[in-house]
Amino acid sequence: MTFSIITLGCKVNSCESAAIHAAFLAAGYSPAEEDSHADVYIINSCAVTGVGVKKARQTVSHCKTLNPDGITVLCGCYPQAYPEEAIRDVSAADIITGNANKSEIPAMVSKFIAEHRRMSCVQPLTREFDEASSAADLDRTRAFIKIEDGCDRFCAYCIIPTARGRVRSRRPEEITRQAEQAAAAGNREIVLTGINLGCYGEDIGYTPADAVRAAQVSGIERVRLGSLEADTLTGDEIQRLKACEKLCPHFHLSLQSGSDAVLKRMKRRYTSAEYLALVEKLRNVFPGCAITTDIMVGFPGETDEEFAESMAFAEKVGFAKIHVFPYSIRKGTVAAMRTNQVVPQIKSARAKEMSALADRLERQFLESQVGTVQTVLIEKRTSPDYCNGFTGSYIPVRIYGEDIPRHSLVQVKLTSADGNYCTGTTKF
Repeated sequence: MTFSIITLGCKVNSCESAAIHAAFLAAGYSPAEEDSHADVYIINSCAVTGVGVKKARQTVSHCKTLNPDGITVLCGCYPQAYPEEAIRDVSAADIITGNANKSEIPAMVSKFIAEHRRMSCVQPLTREFDEASSAADLDRTRAFIKIEDGCDRFCAYCIIPTARGRVRSRRPEEITRQAEQAAAAGNREIVLTGINLGCYGEDIGYTPADAVRAAQVSGIERVRLGSLEADTLTGDEIQRLKACEKLCPHFHLSLQSGSDAVLKRMKRRYTSAEYLALVEKLRNVFPGCAITTDIMVGFPGETDEEFAESMAFAEKVGFAKIHVFPYSIRKGTVAAMRTNQVVPQIKSARAKEMSALADRLERQFLESQVGTVQTVLIEKRTSPDYCNGFTGSYIPVRIYGEDIPRHSLVQVKLTSADGNYCTGTTKF
């Protein structure tokens, strides 16, 4: 029998899909060919936004349409956070399970085949890191390794603590083992990922710097940290990270809002002044580093003045890149119960305005890098006209007129900034 996995959402889901893939191979299944229908479809879902949930439902229905006789499995954050809703509203799913037992999905499929009866297997999350459901995602130029799961923060808008449970961390020796697998597969860069990455190790006595060191194995030249929360990164930890010689100078610090009043209503654990102080500290310790972020617009009660504060703060920081998104009501959160919801038209207008600022700041950052020489990791070619890759600070680079093998690390002089990427050459 053949299988196909559709991954929605974050890089943690991608790592867990890699584990599901390995489990199906071990059970004797074969991956479906790209242009053929699978016997089993696994949809690994996201629940961060309403759009993510809608996409999960649509994907399940689409897979059932592709092969009405096939088996569809809905797993991940959506059914874990909203099990009753998923069972009720996703009738096209033959098997519904959450985040607790993804490695057991092949056994669930076998049971479904034997009994021909719709199954719901959403189990409570444990306090232990699930090694069996956390393989390294090696199917990219940059390998992704999940080192942490869960979040204890309970921000007012976020359903993730319900969908993912409490903080639990992978032991450093397991990080090293997967890093060595990545190096053996030809990867040169590792991205360490988690649900609340900055909390890595607080349950087992380590910190993110320990995880970076564990990933610095022979053959791996760069280690990149995924998204971090500003309140988890202390001055001491920044110094510990500075000592990690392979760490990429790129820090994605989730902001959400530049208004202190909004941050307080969101139940975030920092002020805009504290966030700015952290950015300045990182720039002092890692000169030339890229600071990227997420900004939410239209949080309940956000006034025009508060939105203007957020815009002004983003400009003051001078982010290299901003992921802008409108607030999405998540049932079961504090913010969902607020009566002062911002109307969709205003959220859309604010998202458009913030996105325009984000584009301008990104152009300014890229233009500031022109003339510098940086190390670029060459990715899978996306055009016959140029090689493409990323710098350590995550600048997208195109190199025209040269044929450089994938996985190569090359010195490139950045010659121009064009749109959302830089052009460069190795001939200088």
